[in-house]
Amino acid sequence: MLLSEGVAKVPLLKAAEAAARGGADALQLRLKETPDREVLNLARALRQLTRDYGVFFVINDRPDIALLVEADAVHVGQEDLPAAAVRRLLPPTVRLGVSTHSLAQAQQAVADGADHIGVGPIYATATRGYREGKGLGLLREVAAKVHVPIIAIGGITAENAREVKTAGASAIAVCRAVLAADDIAAATCRLKHIVAEEAESARENGGAT
Repeated sequence: MLLSEGVAKVPLLKAAEAAARGGADALQLRLKETPDREVLNLARALRQLTRDYGVFFVINDRPDIALLVEADAVHVGQEDLPAAAVRRLLPPTVRLGVSTHSLAQAQQAVADGADHIGVGPIYATATRGYREGKGLGLLREVAAKVHVPIIAIGGITAENAREVKTAGASAIAVCRAVLAADDIAAATCRLKHIVAEEAESARENGGAT
């Protein structure tokens, strides 16, 4: 789950705890407008929370803060620090994720040392201001040619999560679908159940999702 400003109805730390209770496998802190010291303090609190719940913890954009709090991964976008440069900063134990919006970007991210990639936006999303999504076609294309875990992102909800998983996503990343919910834990649990159910169906059918 992505933790961003201006989406949750409760403080981010409380929202993160609810998502962890609901079964979130990973929490990703993405703050663009918050002062550095506040980001660091929240990251430290989230690092402790994620350790308590056994949840993977990712910091967006800021390898310095990720190293200070001993996050599990750093995630960068196409306009952030170059992925290859960030990979050189990180110890082998810290994973690197890269946001990609085309097959060429996905392949370059892997060449630069990405351990996993984000692909999207799959659908239009108000969270990042994308009025149009890239669609499932891009996801299928990347899944066929890139062999690192693929995290689908952008406008994903409980209503479309199953088709996203079927199109080749290793996992899904959501923000508004969970953070804006009245019951964050329940919304997280529902999405996780949908994704797990689709993965189980694929295994039974002898395929991969």
